[in-house]
Amino acid sequence: MRMSCEAKHAIHCACLVGWVLCFALFCGAFTSDPAPIRPFEQYGYVWTVVLYLLRLTSLLVLPQCIFNLLGLLVFNAFREKIQLKAAPLLSPFVCFRVVTRGDYPLMVKENIQTNMKKCYDAGMENFIFEVVTDRAINLPSIPRVREVVVPSSYRTKSGAKYKARALQYCLEEDVNILQETDWIVHLDEETLLTQNAICGILNFCEDGKHQFGQGVITYANGDVVNWFTTLADSFRVADDMGKLRFQFKAFHKPLFGWKGSYVVTQVGAERKVSYDHGMEGSIAEDCFFSMVAMQHGYTFDFIDGEMHEKSPFTMFDFLQQRKRWLQGILLTVHSRAIPLKHKLLLAMSLYAWAAMPLTSLQIFICPLFPLPKFLPIDFALTFVGAVNLYMYIFGVLKSCAHRYRRSFLRLVGYLIGALVTIPFNIVIENTAVVLGMFGEKNKFFIVDKSMKELRTVHDI
Repeated sequence: MRMSCEAKHAIHCACLVGWVLCFALFCGAFTSDPAPIRPFEQYGYVWTVVLYLLRLTSLLVLPQCIFNLLGLLVFNAFREKIQLKAAPLLSPFVCFRVVTRGDYPLMVKENIQTNMKKCYDAGMENFIFEVVTDRAINLPSIPRVREVVVPSSYRTKSGAKYKARALQYCLEEDVNILQETDWIVHLDEETLLTQNAICGILNFCEDGKHQFGQGVITYANGDVVNWFTTLADSFRVADDMGKLRFQFKAFHKPLFGWKGSYVVTQVGAERKVSYDHGMEGSIAEDCFFSMVAMQHGYTFDFIDGEMHEKSPFTMFDFLQQRKRWLQGILLTVHSRAIPLKHKLLLAMSLYAWAAMPLTSLQIFICPLFPLPKFLPIDFALTFVGAVNLYMYIFGVLKSCAHRYRRSFLRLVGYLIGALVTIPFNIVIENTAVVLGMFGEKNKFFIVDKSMKELRTVHDI
């Protein structure tokens, strides 16, 4: 007998709450000190202050963990089929927009063909695929496909570069062919649609209550090139189902930012926000865009249905990807154009990430230099650890569900694999932080999708 999605969700909720409590109990959050600890006398004033600062710094990520917990508990993540609310023939016009440098024309052509078939299978009629490229890739001249080549001479008013420059070019009066009430679905070169994602997008556009939306991306579908990076990205899947979903469903705001793919926008709102925000808005153009959109008062919602992408093929690509994200978010958080009230939670997550090389040391420091027990702080610290560990497990359950459906041993193997990658992922994240904080901030690294040498773009 097949288990219902409600039953799966109930079991998941019980496991999550039980795991958090058991983890806190195992770590001694509810126990008292066996002997009095006087840190100022035992460690000295300076070292004691450092120890307490390290503990408090570790709690910068607490709001993000709370959002992840609530998102995973409140909303059912196991619904397998998204039902259309209206006939697709009557849906608003949708433009699926792919931005590329033109390095992988064959991949772009194949994915456009695959995604178009998905749209036809879903009964869509009002749509077009638009490929925006720096170099012509000579797409076939067929209906519903448009190739836009960004001239090398094109410059935005603020000097935006890289992907932001290409996205802004599409919005120019003499280039844009869309109406203000039409919708754009932003995809990466390798993004593949699913029937559920198409239904979710059509429902979102038909509803029309919010100008921006985003859904879940998984990375373990199809042929997996690198299992290490794919399992490490399982955390991102859980993050989409937790934090991303809760911030959009509960607040309809990108309080922690959003991703650059599986982005759905209404044309008029996107043109008013624009991508023309100079160099500080060019490294993580997606994050900067979301902060400006929130500042303008636009609202966001979560879109049901998942899309499929590939994780980076190599560890070097994985490292460079994380480094670019860190630097782009750093530029966003430090931008004077965005008020603190709009980026406060994003800033806390950023500084928690930036402090990882220091806070990670607590694994070794805490047993060597214990501090007096204080239940609120002790439980909060174990809560952070428990939620983050569960995120890896839950992400694997969601990403690899189609692979282990008939094999319990395979499921165990995936879970063990995810747990084994955690220490290595921490090392990669810490390395990315060091390189990102002390390296040049205005480089844009392109993750190689053809297994050739990584390209570093210095200018366009």
